[in-house]
Amino acid sequence: MKKLTLLFAVVVAICCSMTQDDTHTMFMIGDSTMANKDTTKGPERGWGMMVQELFDETQLIVDNHAVNGRSSKSFIDEGRWQVVLDKIKPGDYVVIQFGHNDEKPAADRHTDPGSTFDENLRKFVNETRAKGGKPILMNACVRRNFYKKVPKNDDDEALRNTTAAGDPTKAAKAAGQEEGDTLYDTHGYYRYSPREVALETGAVFVDANKLTHQLEQALGRERSKKIHMWYAEGEIPEIPKGRQDNTHYNIVGARAVARLLVDGMCKEMPELYRYMKGGMRGGFGGPRGGFGQGQGPRGNWQGQGGQRGNGQRGNGQRPRGNWGQGQGGFGGGFGNGGFDNGGFGGGFGNDGE
Repeated sequence: MKKLTLLFAVVVAICCSMTQDDTHTMFMIGDSTMANKDTTKGPERGWGMMVQELFDETQLIVDNHAVNGRSSKSFIDEGRWQVVLDKIKPGDYVVIQFGHNDEKPAADRHTDPGSTFDENLRKFVNETRAKGGKPILMNACVRRNFYKKVPKNDDDEALRNTTAAGDPTKAAKAAGQEEGDTLYDTHGYYRYSPREVALETGAVFVDANKLTHQLEQALGRERSKKIHMWYAEGEIPEIPKGRQDNTHYNIVGARAVARLLVDGMCKEMPELYRYMKGGMRGGFGGPRGGFGQGQGPRGNWQGQGGQRGNGQRGNGQRPRGNWGQGQGGFGGGFGNGGFDNGGFGGGFGNDGE
């Protein structure tokens, strides 16, 4: 009897050990487009907040360390990177996305692409690997900019002070410039540095800039506002004066971008598929079936999904086939109104969580 008891204890210990070894952490470092937000102060969300919704937390824990207003430089200088580095265990993942604030002129944040920006990214990659971790580099998400001449923006954080009554396009209009139908880049060479460092070091790279550009361009000038912090005066109680913010995401936008970028991560690092929640595993970003049939907090992730590879979007077709990477696309996407009629491919509606 004692032998049986001892054998049972050993089996339990082994099983527990295997469970612990099979659980990894995905650390996320970046700026306000990724960061956690105070959900009591309105619908602003970072896309990193939505990533755990897609992964099974019993197998992959998402630990989001991104902070508003940080550049690669200030994230290091403030000791935030060291906090993450001390936690990394062999087999963990580190998602690295900076750029918005590295562009800023302030000396405590500014870096230069091809020089100090690349050096910081290289530091994140090399030190992650030294701890047995797996780095994933991303470039910055796009801003919603439909001006050919990019408006001056010295601080994205100041966009939270805008109101619906204000006119952020006044300077552009004074210069005889109006918003068009084409989304224009605002990041310049900063969007190339992560790719270059990834090529140099052999790290995984996800082109977040390209993926979010395709998203915003597909939505167009007006509907793209629905994924950002654009609200009319009196539209939501937390922001009574409204807001016009082309950088930061609301709930719908953060969730949409999270799915895009997680899809991108899984394509570049297929081992991540095994951590997907059951309803999405094999469907999300796979060869068929869009984002699968998983249940979100408010309804289906994406209705019935769409067919990957033939460009279908919900009940409608995009004018030029699919969007996304290669023959992929977004599955159930935006057909028949998308965001306007019940959310992202039938998934969200009314910025709900």
